[in-house]
Amino acid sequence: MGYQNPTKVKANMNHNFYIRLPILLAIAICAGIFVGAKMFGGNTSSRNDVTTNVTKIREILNYINNDYVDSANIDQLTDHAIKEMLQKLDPHTSYIPAKDMDYLGTQLDGDIEGIGISFQIFHDTLHVESVVVGGPSEQAGLRSGDKIIKVNEENIAGVSISSRGVFDRLRGKKGSKVKIGVLRKGNGDVLFFNITRAKIPQHSVDVAFMMDNKSGYIKISRFGATVYDEFKTSLEKLLKQGMKQVIIDLRDNGGGYMDRAINIADELIGGDKLIVYTDGKVDRYDEKYKTKTKGIFEQGAVIVLIDEESASASEIVAGALQDNDRALIIGRRSYGKGLVQRPIDLNDGSELRLTISRYYTPSGRSIQKPYVMGELENYAHDYEDRVSHGELFHADSNKLDKTKQYKTVKGRVVYGGGGIMPDYFVATDTSHLSSYLTLQTASTINEAIREYALEYANDQKTKLLEMGIRNFVRDFQVSEEMLKKFVKMTNKQSVKYDEKGFAKSKEYVKNNIKAFIGRITWDSEAAFSVWNQQDVIVKKAMTLFGEASKLESAKLVSGK
Repeated sequence: MGYQNPTKVKANMNHNFYIRLPILLAIAICAGIFVGAKMFGGNTSSRNDVTTNVTKIREILNYINNDYVDSANIDQLTDHAIKEMLQKLDPHTSYIPAKDMDYLGTQLDGDIEGIGISFQIFHDTLHVESVVVGGPSEQAGLRSGDKIIKVNEENIAGVSISSRGVFDRLRGKKGSKVKIGVLRKGNGDVLFFNITRAKIPQHSVDVAFMMDNKSGYIKISRFGATVYDEFKTSLEKLLKQGMKQVIIDLRDNGGGYMDRAINIADELIGGDKLIVYTDGKVDRYDEKYKTKTKGIFEQGAVIVLIDEESASASEIVAGALQDNDRALIIGRRSYGKGLVQRPIDLNDGSELRLTISRYYTPSGRSIQKPYVMGELENYAHDYEDRVSHGELFHADSNKLDKTKQYKTVKGRVVYGGGGIMPDYFVATDTSHLSSYLTLQTASTINEAIREYALEYANDQKTKLLEMGIRNFVRDFQVSEEMLKKFVKMTNKQSVKYDEKGFAKSKEYVKNNIKAFIGRITWDSEAAFSVWNQQDVIVKKAMTLFGEASKLESAKLVSGK
């Protein structure tokens, strides 16, 4: 969420007063939010302070509204002041204006209402990457590879449209209609489709498949409304296929619903065990969450993959499984988001997400990484700090706070101080970076990979489908001729080619071209099956199932 600027009032006024105005509003509005909210605690003195500040804010707003020399947008000033005020608190208390609630609400809900496509934006043009099977776009006749250039007669090509701009135009109420104009390869004219929007399911489990005859792999991208049902369905499917051990991939998973995370942990942990607990200033928000159901995979080796983007609900699952000696954790230290927010609906349809407590793993570790109240800039640069300190690249650069040692159920030492520290560290893979593929050119090259894969998959779709997904994953090779065409594409996008640098990045490029061809032709299982062949963390995990099995027999792992 970005921060809105206040309305620019062009008036001959006292400049210093105007600079101070948001601060004054912030102080006063701070009180207004908590009017009458005895549920948050506080004594009589603090409630009197609230009343005093409510009076002050009313006075200020009335003077601005009635006497200020120009028209001022009171709503914008108020929203800005609230956001400025909340920046003086912890990093995760936030305010969402009413206009953003519908958009943000869909991010974790079980479904959205729209036309049912996934897309990429290449060169200011919207390309359809895939259509949802059985969805409204497929039924209307849209295809992978179509370029959407018009929405309801509005030209959206070549106008620097953003993903948010696409969502605003294509999403809408179930049953509403939208007219789409597309360019299709082999057709010179614009093709128009009238599409009736419908509910489109949003999935939290990207893929679940067998990596060999006994090892399952489940990738959870977020903890949305349906994640537990999806996870349990995935376990059932893999168990029927002979799964005896499983990798649960929580990398890049920023979290979501806490209760769903607890249910997933409960599915894997047997007996009467603590999963997570919360503790805050107000006692009635303190909770202990324990296992309560018989899970379908309480025995069998479990490995959980985490990285620096695994946060919140991901850390609840990883921490619960680690502290109960139920899973081996592999990867890099997780994000460190251990503050619990309570959503509070405000009168105008906006929402305050107020931090009310911290959550702790069963051994007593607070997952929340350190922060200083009001100093959000340093907190926001935590990733850059990890990079500069070498934490993502070298195990011995990880900061272990020796004063915050805790023990798992079976006596293994784990460390607090922020985030979940893995049992086995695996460095960020930078082997593909070169003078050709740099951090600066990576975004452009990855976009070109998707664009080339989309074009190839659509041109060769019949041949690929005849090959079949299993043969594709095992046998398909990105040829030298394909690479030449790809390099030609990147040259047009101002990526300077050099032979030595490209040679170093070649396997990365080939792997990703193949993965995206697989995803466009079939689904995400094809893509992840290809990606996992070169994924250093997955490859490491496949060698450590023996260590994970020892956790169940109470033998300690060494940890590296």
